[in-house]
Amino acid sequence: MLILAVFLLLLFVLIFFFMQQPKFGKAATGKRRERMNNSPNFKNGQFQNLNPTPALTEGASYTSVMKEFFFDKKEQRKPAGILPSRKEDIFKLEKDSDVIIWFGHSSYFLQVDGRKFLVDPVLSGSASPIAFTTRSFPGSDVYTVEDFPAIDYLIITHDHWDHLDYDTVVKLKPKVNKVITGLGVGAHLEHWGYDPSKIVELDWNEEDVLEPGFYINSAPSRHFSGRTFKRNTTLWSSYILTTPNNRIYIGGDSGYDDHFKDIGQKFGPFDLVILENGQYDKNWKYIHMLPEEVVKAAEDLKAKRLLPVHWSKFALGNHAWNEPITRVTREATARNMELLHPFIGEPIYFKQPFKGQRWWESIA
Repeated sequence: MLILAVFLLLLFVLIFFFMQQPKFGKAATGKRRERMNNSPNFKNGQFQNLNPTPALTEGASYTSVMKEFFFDKKEQRKPAGILPSRKEDIFKLEKDSDVIIWFGHSSYFLQVDGRKFLVDPVLSGSASPIAFTTRSFPGSDVYTVEDFPAIDYLIITHDHWDHLDYDTVVKLKPKVNKVITGLGVGAHLEHWGYDPSKIVELDWNEEDVLEPGFYINSAPSRHFSGRTFKRNTTLWSSYILTTPNNRIYIGGDSGYDDHFKDIGQKFGPFDLVILENGQYDKNWKYIHMLPEEVVKAAEDLKAKRLLPVHWSKFALGNHAWNEPITRVTREATARNMELLHPFIGEPIYFKQPFKGQRWWESIA
């Protein structure tokens, strides 16, 4: 027993010092914390979803989830080959072109009405505080920070490791004009050297006028947050981006709920909606959508076009790596929803029809 106690103590000390690294971020204090405390979405010391949202589905337990994840037979969670990709010279994009480029998972670049936006960039090759775990799929890391021009607006939907990547965000710092994120996330960014005057933190249902003709509204999603063992100390959000000629929904992560219909009624229709589609499981159905729910959410939002993200880079769920796109394609076809499914790095121009291939079908 003494040996076990010493071992546990040493393990605790090692974990404690490991978590003192800057990449774990920093908790909000002072006026930032005071603003969080005054938020209607912050109760009992943490942010809350609009409706009750258990971390696990009824009947599931953390023990059963861990057993299934590590020991049960799995589908092909990672592709057998190298993913096809395309490397576009973003510096040479025509300034008057409206275009989106997806980098795998939930990272993408938007050039809209002459302004450049970057959403949840994770380009370090890992979505974990332990770099050799949760590695990106071969072929999905064709872009680096050096490939980006100056970014007018960096949007961070929440502070999970697969959306807020320390290495990428720190390297991007000299290129970013302004950051848009949720309450509390700014504490991480300031800790990493970002100028507080460049950080805009929004509560749900708040609006920021980026510049004349460009507006961003923060809206609810159904998810959670956290970079350590403590959850929900920062706010997770979706965003409505309105520009002179476009309206785009940036979904972040979310389980299905009635907030999609509310947003669609208030802000729709949308020229483009970008929704998570992947890393779902029957055991956590409230915090990530199934592919069929993704199409339903796009309909609720009154979407003209749907880009499914949150797949094809990291294996965070137990499903086959290409199951999300296979299922969402089938459902979108059945519901007559226009679906975008580009290669990683392939530009999609808003004013041109999309004629993409079902490229995932050719990979074993």
